[in-house]
Amino acid sequence: MQLLYFAWVRQSIGTGSEQKKLPENVTNVAGVIDWLRHEGEGYAEAFRDVDQIKFAVNQIFVSLEAPVKDSDEVAFFPPVTGG
Repeated sequence: MQLLYFAWVRQSIGTGSEQKKLPENVTNVAGVIDWLRHEGEGYAEAFRDVDQIKFAVNQIFVSLEAPVKDSDEVAFFPPVTGG
């Protein structure tokens, strides 16, 4: 699975992207987040409040219930503001 992180999610995790093998028991975006939370402190911090993050699977915005598979690209976008 290709994982993409943006803005403060990327800063917390320490990378903008990574390739990981999806565990067999993970079947949706919520499961990906739960799995990643256990990958280390930076992940736990990044995904502490998922209400602040939007998700995309294969470049389409989705909900937490959206299905995922190992060949997917999953991206995490926190809200951004500009001025």
